[in-house]
Amino acid sequence: MAADQRGKAATLALRRRLLSSSCRLFFPEDPIKIVRGQGQYMYDEQGAEYIDCINNVAHVGHCHPLVVQAAHEQNQVLNTNSRYLHDNIVDYAQRLSKTLPEKLCVFYFLNSGSEANDLALRLARQYTGHWDVVVLDHAYHGHLSSLIDISPYKFRDLDGQKEWVHVAPLPDTYRGPYREDHPNPAVAYASEVKRVVSSAQEKGRKIAAFFAESLPSVGGQIIPPAGYFPEVAGHIRRAGGVFVADEIQVGFGRVGKHFWAFQLQGEDFVPDIVTMGKSIGNGHPVACVATTQAVARAFEATGVEYFNTFGGSPVSCAVGLAVLDVLEKEQLQAHAACVGSFLMELLGQQKAKHPILGDIRGVGLFIGVDLIKDEATRMPATEEADYVVSRLKENYILLSTDGPGKNVLKFKPPMCFSLDNARHVVAKLDAILTDMEEKVRSCETLRLHS
Repeated sequence: MAADQRGKAATLALRRRLLSSSCRLFFPEDPIKIVRGQGQYMYDEQGAEYIDCINNVAHVGHCHPLVVQAAHEQNQVLNTNSRYLHDNIVDYAQRLSKTLPEKLCVFYFLNSGSEANDLALRLARQYTGHWDVVVLDHAYHGHLSSLIDISPYKFRDLDGQKEWVHVAPLPDTYRGPYREDHPNPAVAYASEVKRVVSSAQEKGRKIAAFFAESLPSVGGQIIPPAGYFPEVAGHIRRAGGVFVADEIQVGFGRVGKHFWAFQLQGEDFVPDIVTMGKSIGNGHPVACVATTQAVARAFEATGVEYFNTFGGSPVSCAVGLAVLDVLEKEQLQAHAACVGSFLMELLGQQKAKHPILGDIRGVGLFIGVDLIKDEATRMPATEEADYVVSRLKENYILLSTDGPGKNVLKFKPPMCFSLDNARHVVAKLDAILTDMEEKVRSCETLRLHS
């Protein structure tokens, strides 16, 4: 039977037979069979159109014609490894370098964010001669063994924390120890990193790197207080380590104000290593590590070649260049700033109306809506968040949850997500929350009369 003629139930049965149950689906009780994507929309096998609010991989929009064309045209001419001289890889490195601080001027090309973070770890260790890593609580940096080890989000459910991994509190000003009423949360959270480093050093450990997503995503769409990264970098560098900014979820103009999310931390802040993935290729497997001459030279000094079979291929670099072209031509960074602030404003209006909306936080098209059971305790409304996501799906809107309590609705749509999309999504969210509140009230009334 042709795949396009196979019904959803038959595809699901085949998947259950052939794929591990570890490979999970969105909406497992009633999964959607998606057969097509265009812009910020996805379509199921019946032709129903869904607004995609979560797919930050299709950065400039699903199946963008210019990106598809770039891949197709290069595929017809040559696709080989990067050991041959080719213009695409140097053109792409040059284009990326223009978006970054001058100091970040050496590039390595790979296939996934996990590969990029694994290489960043190797670079940091080689440059510093140290082994240990400081990470933020609830962090996720990839699925390779080396990265599971530095991802509390994963290792807490597996082998636990290795002795060379040190965990600092997430700089969360809504749920963490230093909240919105603290006079200087950036310095307070950075002091926690300093404490973690000192504690490690007392045990004879040596810090190679501090890894952080520039905006922690799995941790619950967290916006670190401005000035936090420069303070942390000072503590880490004094300990002989380097600062790695993981931009895999949030780079390439998503934050609107800047091209890179680490730039939200101040003009003078420059990480030692930046990792990129996901949005870089709009769905094509591309990733990159950018670093300084000093770090790259230390890595070269081993005499061991770095070679990645598919990384930096002519097709991958053609795709990467096309994504940058579309971002520029369609002014998607400015668009993210405009639509993101409008969406934040609309969500803020709903917060005044619905007590379940505890915190609305975000920048550009990276937004978290923290659902709570109670304002005083800020207890995560996990079941309610799950219910809202399920109801939104019934209304042809794709959203998901994140955060330790799985109670944060996360918005990170393709960058072409529009003002009309924002209005429509918030109107549906309002209707769902209103309906939920009415049901709760009627249940309470029944309990009182029973």
